[in-house]
Amino acid sequence: MKAVVYRRYGGPEVLELTELPEPKTHVDSVLIRVRAAGLNRADAAIQAGALDSAVETFFPVVPGWDVAGVVERSGPGAPEFTPGDEVIAYVRGDVQRAHGGFAELVSADVRTVAHKPSSMSFTEAAGLPLAALTAYQGVVHALAVRHGESVLVHGAAGGVGSVAVQIALARGARVVGVGGADDHDYLRALGAQAVSFGEGLTDRVLGLVPKGVDAVFDTVGGGALAASAGAVRSGGRLASIAEPGVPGSTDVFARMDRADLTAVTALAEAGLLTVRVGAVFPLEKAAEAQRAFATGNITGKVVLEIG
Repeated sequence: MKAVVYRRYGGPEVLELTELPEPKTHVDSVLIRVRAAGLNRADAAIQAGALDSAVETFFPVVPGWDVAGVVERSGPGAPEFTPGDEVIAYVRGDVQRAHGGFAELVSADVRTVAHKPSSMSFTEAAGLPLAALTAYQGVVHALAVRHGESVLVHGAAGGVGSVAVQIALARGARVVGVGGADDHDYLRALGAQAVSFGEGLTDRVLGLVPKGVDAVFDTVGGGALAASAGAVRSGGRLASIAEPGVPGSTDVFARMDRADLTAVTALAEAGLLTVRVGAVFPLEKAAEAQRAFATGNITGKVVLEIG
């Protein structure tokens, strides 16, 4: 099979297209023919060696945690998936090796796989797993957002932020989304009230929610929680994926949970959750895709189309 690998730590320059043996299918795994794979900042950080002291790495490594594709075969311990099923998977492993999504085929533990929402293309669905798990676990588990509450989302137009906005809205919350002026129309289209970051943020939020918001979800860091502290009611809840250790805030780091992944696919199937794709590249242009992603100039997910 064709795959993109890296044989040493580094940036986009270490990526190369090569041929690898077809992955084996274990008793409780699913072999997926990958149709699209999403890029994430975590992929690039690990590729650069950021977790070398914590994660075993065996080169060559196939990067890519987010995939969408079609089941080729499944092991006897994975009867819920059959050849031809359209699926998504979050294939992050405890060990980095030739096992990621930047390849024509990937073998995924059945616990990491869910049926693809029929409402989404493969390209859209490939942007779902990590962003959706992070957002869902932040909004539902860390913040326990309930019907009738108000939520402030920092970085609301980003990959995680935009999904968090939609999950909170689906739970019956009122959402105020913080984003650049160019993103305000998009945030309003999602159903959020849009405000800009910067001086006067608290006043802008309180102008919409005079008693203060019930919860704040931060996806950007850089002091965002501190900047909006005055817009949170007494007893309000805080969570961040980007600034760990803030007093009173819950740190959110995505973990694979099949129930959570299934929950977000159900929201997408019901038309309550969409993924904005900003750029699409072929597999052989993975390095170019990484460079484009790193600029921060692309609005929406960056996705590789494969096959």
